[in-house]
Amino acid sequence: MISAVALPTFAVSSQTLTQPPDTMAARVEACTPCHGNKGEGTSDVYFPRLAGKPSGYLYNQLLAFRSGRRKYPPMNYLLEFLPDPYLKDMADYFASQHPPLPTPAASDASADVLKRGAALVTHGDVAAQIPACASCHGPALLGMEPGIPGLLGLRPNYVSAQLGGWRYGTRTAKAPDCMQQVAAKLTEADVTAVAAYLATRPAPANAAPLPKGSYVLPFACGSEPE
Repeated sequence: MISAVALPTFAVSSQTLTQPPDTMAARVEACTPCHGNKGEGTSDVYFPRLAGKPSGYLYNQLLAFRSGRRKYPPMNYLLEFLPDPYLKDMADYFASQHPPLPTPAASDASADVLKRGAALVTHGDVAAQIPACASCHGPALLGMEPGIPGLLGLRPNYVSAQLGGWRYGTRTAKAPDCMQQVAAKLTEADVTAVAAYLATRPAPANAAPLPKGSYVLPFACGSEPE
């Protein structure tokens, strides 16, 4: 007679596995290693702050990366198959975040370089037909809804790289490409001066972009949404 063999029993946990919250904050976690938990930026000088920028501007950049007009392989890959409404949701999310801007670091640029940068940013250069940065990005450099970004809180290396991209045609926007037209008139020294000066500017208590229509652009710009 074969005796019965007692088989071990295993307790089945009554707990169910919890799913992460289905929120845009959770969905954009792939963005946070480069751009910060709320888009505030990281220690990498070439990855910009996204938080608080106008949603229309962010949406334009996401479209540009997805189409390949703006080239950076990790961004091109991440966005390749995302539909327009999803990109708009991403842009809206980062635009709604308002962590404080970083305190400007001390500049190692000379007084003459900073003086030239201040002149270009606030007044432009009439002889060289260079408009002031403030004429498009606002008197306080905060940008304007729906598509003009602020220029505060950006490191000089990033600003230099982007202006260089426009000067040499590796970064473009919809025609008329106003940034390319302006950047093409800048010298290497001008780029260095603008980037250095912008990095020294402190942020006001309210660093949100100005409402649409707060000022009139000096010329048409294709990247400004209707």
